[in-house]
Amino acid sequence: MTQPRVLRIGQIVPSSNTTMETEIPAMFRTRERDFDERFTFHSSRMRMKKVVKEELEAMDRDSDRCALELSDARVDVLGYACLVAIMSMGQGYHRVSEKRLFERTVENGGSAPVVTSAGALVDGLHAMGAKRVSVVCPYMKPLTKMVVEYIESEGIEVQDYVALEIPDNLQVAAQDPARLVEIYKRLNSANTDALVLSACVQMQSLPSIQRVQDESGIPTVSAAVATTWQMLRRLDLCTEVAGCGELLSGRY
Repeated sequence: MTQPRVLRIGQIVPSSNTTMETEIPAMFRTRERDFDERFTFHSSRMRMKKVVKEELEAMDRDSDRCALELSDARVDVLGYACLVAIMSMGQGYHRVSEKRLFERTVENGGSAPVVTSAGALVDGLHAMGAKRVSVVCPYMKPLTKMVVEYIESEGIEVQDYVALEIPDNLQVAAQDPARLVEIYKRLNSANTDALVLSACVQMQSLPSIQRVQDESGIPTVSAAVATTWQMLRRLDLCTEVAGCGELLSGRY
């Protein structure tokens, strides 16, 4: 009997993040039911408690160490899943970060492709052909506006957004994802090509992605869904995970 392929998923995690290591593995575990692959998960953490620009900048500087540590484990792909940390560093910064962290893995003799949730979200929206989106963010309004401007700088119009204004990262994770089924209705979604139900890997949304998509009739995605999609692409695997919205339908 042929043994299933085992792939190592590396994750660069903000120290106060409790969702990245649950939602992303949950999608890969769902995939294991339908495909002959198995995954293990390996994390390195960067210090961050408050979602404010100063802490985000300090945290990002620590990502090089995390890439080195994870490449010691010879992971097959590396995901940096703090969307707002990348976007707070300036427009287009996801390309800079991905290139720099990949170089760290190469220098360490453990070359691994690097995915950022910021880059994955933008690329995923482009892959779906989304020209106009509406977005839910947990951040304070200044950071939310920065996220909106970053997305728009990548050629995608943000038609509307909701800022939940939660500064404490643990409180972001504590939000009930079922609330998003009502929160998204506050958005102006007329003529919207896609809904970003959570533009933050820390804010849980996975249980509501497919439900909101089915109810609204609009392709629905999150930063975590996009990160998983991009990881699958970097691993040269089909991008299908059942029940996780349009981007993980296998069509992109």
